[in-house]
Amino acid sequence: MADPKGFLTTGRETACSRPVAERLGDWNEVYVPGSLLPIISKQAGRCMDCGIPFCHNGCPLGNLIPEWNDFAYREDWSAAAERLHATNNFPEFTGRLCPAPCESACVLGINQPAVTIKNVEVSIIDKAWDNGGVTPQPPERLSGKTAAVIGSGPAGLAAAQQLTRAGHTVVVYERADRIGGLLRYGIPEFKMEKVHINRRIEQMRAEGTKFRTGIEIGRDLSATDLRKRFDAVVVAAGATVSRDLPVPGRELGGIHFAMEYLPLANKVQEGDFMAPPITAEGKHVIVIGGGDTGADCVGTAHRQGAASVTQLEIMPRPSEDRPTGQPWPTFPMLYKVTSAHEEGGERIYSVSTTHFEGDEDGNVQALHLVEVAFEDGKLVQKAGTERVLPAQLVTLAMGFTGTDQANGLVEQFGLELDARGNVERDASYATNVDGVFVAGDAGRGQSLIVWAIAEGRSAARGVDRFLTGTSALPYPVKPTDRSLMA
Repeated sequence: MADPKGFLTTGRETACSRPVAERLGDWNEVYVPGSLLPIISKQAGRCMDCGIPFCHNGCPLGNLIPEWNDFAYREDWSAAAERLHATNNFPEFTGRLCPAPCESACVLGINQPAVTIKNVEVSIIDKAWDNGGVTPQPPERLSGKTAAVIGSGPAGLAAAQQLTRAGHTVVVYERADRIGGLLRYGIPEFKMEKVHINRRIEQMRAEGTKFRTGIEIGRDLSATDLRKRFDAVVVAAGATVSRDLPVPGRELGGIHFAMEYLPLANKVQEGDFMAPPITAEGKHVIVIGGGDTGADCVGTAHRQGAASVTQLEIMPRPSEDRPTGQPWPTFPMLYKVTSAHEEGGERIYSVSTTHFEGDEDGNVQALHLVEVAFEDGKLVQKAGTERVLPAQLVTLAMGFTGTDQANGLVEQFGLELDARGNVERDASYATNVDGVFVAGDAGRGQSLIVWAIAEGRSAARGVDRFLTGTSALPYPVKPTDRSLMA
């Protein structure tokens, strides 16, 4: 244990957010730069170095959390970064975007505030970048084998980096115009500035990974041709089919999927547009869906100058305390106030949209909703609770239903799907097609960034073993292993 009295004498402190009025005027990350530096060593010292560290089980990556907490407490940042990278290719991504199931599993969290694992993680990696401690790690020798990775989200990037470091020649194909997948165009700049992606891409290029943007496998390049070019393929195309809302008026103008709306705001930050083609400026905005993607829409609408922002959720408002049915160390469903919610707007729970109302030009002008409740396990509408909300922009952020099949990728490869519409795979992440593997949301369904990276690393081991007969790459998680965090 770094400090035997650490958690007894030091309370939990987290990063400070910039004032709302200030951060709404820009797209920079919401936290005060450097606010963690004075406190992070003592925060790391709160770690108990448990005999059985349940934080390992809470994290799909199996991060060596007590070890890098100890190094951070002692301010041995180089050793801390080495331990961090031992299990995680991109801790600057997870340290900003992961909901931290490790903290929910922290033993200290049984009766006290948990260790600020996520803040320690991001502090270690940011220091490593600032100190020049993150350098390319090219392979000592090449295997002569080739692998293609379809998709450049966290799963694809993790698989590509692992395979490149194992000595294989790797090409990553991305259908968008820039590398990063949802990290690039689904995550707003205020949650993670894209400099963090850019410098990882440069590191990977220096290691030997090749990137091809603007190429959609199944449309621009057939699966058959890809198989001819490469010895193995990793499908890491994500679960990109958005869940729709089939109610009257859905066809009206101004109703968009979240992933139609959010990327355009990011493209403004990339310099592609002076103003986004879809904007919340001056409009009453309704966000349907209470998850993280919905919160991203809320924060984006605030920065674009929305007249009002309302977020709707069909489920009841979660509890602020751990529910009885979700005991430690499971990941509890709690009421969460994100930085976007701190910035304003209203959240309405236990409501369902009945229909949209349009104006004379065919654009949405109002949303009709009704309160709902669960009765005998079924969701029913409550009579007399109908309401009408003004709405000139509606974003649908209700999750995703599976990987894209419209582009022909699944059909051309001949991939089998499971009952949920995800690509079927075995314990080595291999599909039913010889030499074709799958990782991340394409095989798991919509999930967390830590699962994506863990699966990318695991799939890389399966590919490496397929190509060479053996593998020294780590195997963080099997497809059937749900751990304590689904």
